[in-house]
Amino acid sequence: MSLPKKRKLVIGISGATGIIYGLRLLEFLKQTDIETHLVVSKAGHQTRAYETTLSASALAELADFNYSNADIAAPIASGSFKTIGMIIAPCSMRTLADIACGTTSTLISRAADVVLKERRRLVIMARESPLNLVHIDNMRKVTEMGGIIAPASPAFYMQPSSIDDLINHSVGRILDLFDIDLGIVKRWESTPAKTPKNTNTDHES
Repeated sequence: MSLPKKRKLVIGISGATGIIYGLRLLEFLKQTDIETHLVVSKAGHQTRAYETTLSASALAELADFNYSNADIAAPIASGSFKTIGMIIAPCSMRTLADIACGTTSTLISRAADVVLKERRRLVIMARESPLNLVHIDNMRKVTEMGGIIAPASPAFYMQPSSIDDLINHSVGRILDLFDIDLGIVKRWESTPAKTPKNTNTDHES
């Protein structure tokens, strides 16, 4: 019996601003042996048209497999389809709410539900600010179910010189959650602060 050669990862893109995070994830994952399974919501495609020059077909080509969000019969809708988990980047508050409430009327929400029930890793790159109590409560619910809420929160200790630096760091930290290290994250290295010398020779008695 031959074992599968590739690990499989589901990538969801929903209709929040920040589609560049999903695109960059797919671009980086092409450098690995991980097989990507992409599903984009209708609102995600609308955001694609606003924020990029990519066509729907060009976006689909970034993944190994591509599904319609209406295709509830897709392989990723079944727990018997083995994956290492799912990343939704970006994740709208509508999609977050569907997952938190167990609504599985779309392929993105169904695939996320499958990942949670199979105790696989679900990472949600939430994109909204400020947050109301419903958003926060939905994040709590997903967290209690085993999901990980990982908003785009770039670090500035790396002294970024471009927007790309910020995007890459956020995407790299998402990949860290799956133990995928492509060398794109500048790791924190703490150095002791230097204590200035006291040149004052006058001392109070």
